[in-house]
Amino acid sequence: MADETEESSLAGKAAIAAGAAIGSAAIAAALLFVKRRKARNTADTLPPHPEDAPETD
Repeated sequence: MADETEESSLAGKAAIAAGAAIGSAAIAAALLFVKRRKARNTADTLPPHPEDAPETD
């Protein structure tokens, strides 16, 4: 009987550790995605220079 509670306790701790690792990895991935998306949007929104404008006669 003592073995079952010890094993379930160890399994519970392992499950918590695995959940924490997965959660922190998901948060890190989300932060990297937002940072990359923000950098891409600021680079794309620069106004075109008049000397680079296409000819429209």
